[in-house]
Amino acid sequence: LLERQFRRIFQRALRKRGVTGETLLQLLETRLDNVVYRLGFANTRSAARQFVSHGHVLVNGRGVNVASYNVKAGDEITIKDKPKSRQLVLRNLDLTQIVPVPDWLTVDRDGLSGKVARIPSREEMQPIVNEQLVVELYSR
Repeated sequence: LLERQFRRIFQRALRKRGVTGETLLQLLETRLDNVVYRLGFANTRSAARQFVSHGHVLVNGRGVNVASYNVKAGDEITIKDKPKSRQLVLRNLDLTQIVPVPDWLTVDRDGLSGKVARIPSREEMQPIVNEQLVVELYSR
């Protein structure tokens, strides 16, 4: 995530209602590349980003190749029905099998799909960061 992209996401968080720091973390957590990583379809975030940008991912049945796309509650993420796409995901699912999937996501490992059950709350997010310090820095 580049500085310019992060600043743009921060500006979106400022415009939304609610606590800016929590909204910022929600916007970062619901990026498509992060969701693909959290579902276990890729073993790193950069691999998930490349996986999305190469067109292997469908959101609600439509191809999305923008890694920064923000998913919403109820969105279904599936893998394209191409042998290469499925082969990549199956290999990664074996590698990430021990990593638990967050409660705000549901995954169907057999169907190679996942669903965003809801937008995550602050307690469900992984990063151990003081988001208030980030808000103070970018509010200048």
